[in-house]
Amino acid sequence: MSTPFLSVQNLTKRFQAPKGGEGLTVFENVNLGIKKGEFVCIIGHSGCGKSTILNILAGLDEPSDGAVIMNGKEVAGPSLDRGIVFQNYSLLPWLSALKNVTFAVQARYKSWSKKQVHDHSMKYLEMVGLAGGAELRKPSQLSGGMRQRVSIARAFAIQPELLLLDEPFGALDALTRGSIQDELIRIWSGSDQTVFMITHDVDEAILLADRILLMTNGPYARVAESVQVEIERPRERANIIHHPDYYDIRNHLVEFLATRSRELAGKQDGDEQAAPKTVRFGANAGAVISSETGSKSGARKRAVNSAD
Repeated sequence: MSTPFLSVQNLTKRFQAPKGGEGLTVFENVNLGIKKGEFVCIIGHSGCGKSTILNILAGLDEPSDGAVIMNGKEVAGPSLDRGIVFQNYSLLPWLSALKNVTFAVQARYKSWSKKQVHDHSMKYLEMVGLAGGAELRKPSQLSGGMRQRVSIARAFAIQPELLLLDEPFGALDALTRGSIQDELIRIWSGSDQTVFMITHDVDEAILLADRILLMTNGPYARVAESVQVEIERPRERANIIHHPDYYDIRNHLVEFLATRSRELAGKQDGDEQAAPKTVRFGANAGAVISSETGSKSGARKRAVNSAD
């Protein structure tokens, strides 16, 4: 078995209570691995620690215990090898869209000429549909969707090894969200970048991800399952719903969030936990398990194995 590009090992986050009271363990002994070039979404109820995990991956927060290993090195602090897109855009308001991107590119590629920086930045702005003068506007002159396009262009333009997305489309209307999802997957498909994305939208996760991680409720949250999305690419939102596995995957995600995320919650026995169980759908999934632990659709086979 090959070493994963990103390895999360027994990750735990505790918040100490004042004056020696009992603290809060948000999540405990989270273990998972992500392959190079993989697109992974993580889903769970508010408060389970998804954003805290992302911040630890970014180097913006520190775990109470455990470690994150990326490309053989432990993550310790922020790095331009990791790009982040937040829900709130996080653009510099006094700079134009173009200068928001060139600012990041200059920091990443210090030896480049101004023309190289400009041309590289415009390439990614054009990829997200921001050209023809829109790149010269400041964030206050752009719609929410256009601001998020700038954030995505900036993140991809620094060509990070790991792209972290914290509910980047949560504040957008459905039409804008769909358009930017398509742009995101098109740009990612032409790169070898690894993506870790937080979402609350199960349909978005199925459309975008190679794998969907499911977290139990906190406190003492954990990643309980890793659902493989083996629907062939490229995926189109108009056609994906007709794939024979689509609704089995969707029903499984909804059922987990509705019931099993609560049933599986709480402190686990032992100091360490195994990696999440791998869930596969389809006629060739493998050994079939009973439906009472998963999807109730019964339309196709579902298999659960130990994680890779």
